[in-house]
Amino acid sequence: MPYIRPVRGFTPSIGKNCFIAENATIVGEVTIGDDCSIWFNAVLRGDVNTITIGNKVNIQDGSVLHCLYEKSKIFIGNNVSIGHNVTIHGATIKDNVLLGMGCTVLDGAVVGENSIIAANALVLSNTIIEPGSIYAGVPAKFVKKVDPEQTKEMINKIADNYLMYASWYKDEE
Repeated sequence: MPYIRPVRGFTPSIGKNCFIAENATIVGEVTIGDDCSIWFNAVLRGDVNTITIGNKVNIQDGSVLHCLYEKSKIFIGNNVSIGHNVTIHGATIKDNVLLGMGCTVLDGAVVGENSIIAANALVLSNTIIEPGSIYAGVPAKFVKKVDPEQTKEMINKIADNYLMYASWYKDEE
């Protein structure tokens, strides 16, 4: 059973048709939309500030979401895939985004719509990622614009696949 608990009077809120892995941790002021999946060993720690997650978001294995006390919050839009072992700390991730495995997005950063952050990239604090961009590297730099086919083949396909994967686990309950 997942570890879900209130902290400082805030209780996590989880939308409809969500899969939460047995060893996921969700605490405090966390709001999760519909059709989301929170995978194994993911930690959503809303103890010091707000974490708001839209619809059809997958937060994959080992990812950590946290904020700065009274300073930064996390906002994640709709149709977002957060790869394995991603760290998001007090950042905004807009709609239709793919965060590659192992990347880090720091406080005050904003990742624009329809963007891809490459695996192991480091998005520094207060960086603004323009919509429709691919960023990679340490620190993350602009690589090129996202091709519309990449949006269909990567961003949308991965989000759709994770909705399907989550359904496999619900069938076993």
